[in-house]
Formats: sequence, C-alpha cells, structure tokens
Amino acid sequence: MPQQSAPEELRAIAPKLVEVTNDVLFGDVWKRPGLSPRDRSLVTVSTLAALYRSEQLGHHLGVALDNGLTVEELSEAITHLAFYAGWPNAMTAVNRLKKIADERGA
Repeated sequence: MPQQSAPEELRAIAPKLVEVTNDVLFGDVWKRPGLSPRDRSLVTVSTLAALYRSEQLGHHLGVALDNGLTVEELSEAITHLAFYAGWPNAMTAVNRLKKIADERGA
C-alpha cells in the first residue's frame, strides 16, 4: 500500500487529529489482515463517493489505483453506486476519476 498520512501542515492546528490519523487509521486500520489494501480502497472510494466527500476522494482514487484497482473497476463501482447514492455523487466521482486517470495516462 502507498504511504498514507495526514497532511503535515495540519499538525500545528490539530496535532491529535494528525496523530490518530497516522497511528490509528493508516497505522492500524489500513493494515489489518481482514481485507487487502485493494479491497479497503474499493470500500473507501465507494464510501467517499456515496457521501460526497470529494475533498478526500481524489487522494483515495489515486491510492486505489496504486493498490491495484483499475480505472475500469473504479468506473464500474461508481456507476453501480449512482443508483444507491445519487447521480450527482457519481458524476462528481467519475469526473475526479477521469482527471486522475488523465494525469496518470491510464
């Protein structure tokens, strides 16, 4: 899995949030053996898209690609969730995916 951590510039304003993000979320939860990093990425991207958390979505789409998901698989997941989470959420997510895929030449 790619290295993940909270943005270091946030430490000055929210040191505990950065600490628990790095130590608990990325240091423990993401490394648990019950799901592969690939599967965790699919769950994370789907949740962020469904909840319209677009600020975090771009980063996690990149992580998902790094963790072995393909653009086609992510596109299919986003298309599927459109019917459960709403069309605007899916359109936002697929636009973010296209931008990242274009940047990576994928």
